[in-house]
Amino acid sequence: MLLLLIALFVMGALSTLLAPSQQSSADTGTSQQVTEGKALFTVQCSSCHGLNGEGQTTAVIQGPPLAGVGAASVEFQVGTGRMPMSQQGVAQAPVHPVRFSPEEIAALAAYVATLGPGPAIPSPEEYDTSGVSEEDIARGGELFRTNCSACHNFEGAGGALPGGKYAPSLLQTSNLHIYEAMVTGPQQMPVFNDDVLRPEDKKAIIAYLNDLHSRPNQGGLNLGGLGPVSEGLWAWIIGIGGLIIFAIWIAAKGVKAK
Repeated sequence: MLLLLIALFVMGALSTLLAPSQQSSADTGTSQQVTEGKALFTVQCSSCHGLNGEGQTTAVIQGPPLAGVGAASVEFQVGTGRMPMSQQGVAQAPVHPVRFSPEEIAALAAYVATLGPGPAIPSPEEYDTSGVSEEDIARGGELFRTNCSACHNFEGAGGALPGGKYAPSLLQTSNLHIYEAMVTGPQQMPVFNDDVLRPEDKKAIIAYLNDLHSRPNQGGLNLGGLGPVSEGLWAWIIGIGGLIIFAIWIAAKGVKAK
């Protein structure tokens, strides 16, 4: 029995020494980075989201819990200037100038990732569209029109939503933030995880938007890129309005003739 215990102890010690060190999947950076992110979180974010990211809901403060939102959500919200919010009680967080450096954003994301598993910040290969084929761009257009154009309109120029909310314009949005928006579902946007849109589908959508927004304007007014909506509106205003003015002019000339 003693020999068995000694053998078990030796095997356990050897496995501890020889096993490769593993990093938690939630810890997206070094322990030093996580520590720096926690200190920054405590100063900048805890007043709304709680000291441990548990969230707060009061008459004045509305800060959702952050466990499970993932590093990608933090990078998107802070990297676009939506967070920290400058004002509570607005319908949704607007884009503002970014207040943190890339290193600080990475530290915040690394810390929040330790609170619970969630979407990681995508690697550049996932949203790099340099090698996407014309066929994939066309497929990305079909996917965008099917899943996204109802809110962002046909060319990604954005649009109004109920309750004072809106789908933001995608004309100046980076590939990284478009990808992160699809996997995190910020504001009113649904989450398009890999079961809904495969990674290659997300890349195709981004490639389609890049191709669409790089096309030159061949002349004329684009009318906000709203397609038949704005075209029909202006046709009604100019066409019907012109007929009304013409009818009034004829009636006025007839009165003068008498």
